[in-house]
Amino acid sequence: MTTAEDKPSPVRQLRLVVEAEDYEAALAFYRDVLGLPEQAAFSNDGDARVAILDAGRATLEIANTAQKEFIDEVEVGRQVAPRIRIAFEVDDAQATTDRLVEAGAEQVAPPTLTPWQSLNARLDAPAGLHITVFQETLSLEERRSLDGFGTEAPSPTD
Repeated sequence: MTTAEDKPSPVRQLRLVVEAEDYEAALAFYRDVLGLPEQAAFSNDGDARVAILDAGRATLEIANTAQKEFIDEVEVGRQVAPRIRIAFEVDDAQATTDRLVEAGAEQVAPPTLTPWQSLNARLDAPAGLHITVFQETLSLEERRSLDGFGTEAPSPTD
């Protein structure tokens, strides 16, 4: 049986472009505090600047409204996330949350163990982003055995 992991993606990179009114503060927060290494930076006339930060492996998480609302309830206890939320997998959700709050992020909810067994914290961060930092507590194989964890991929016979 062929799985999604066996097929190479036709997309090489997911790049999320965010306009930051306070470019210097946003760059310092995401590069220096969260620790995303700078891959490249470009500047143009009129003080136009951009930095491209490496966020590791990228995924695009598509959720219907009911799931988005469920995630907010589990992680925060109320509806808070805008239509788009950025999530970063980290090694230590509590330490990362503490570091980001110390650097100016507003904690919306502390690290919380979710039904899918990740430790997730919510923050409002520079550049107007609502973010999650999450720490996986189980391997992907272990999570696959959990109720509700599966795939939306068509079966090989479809």
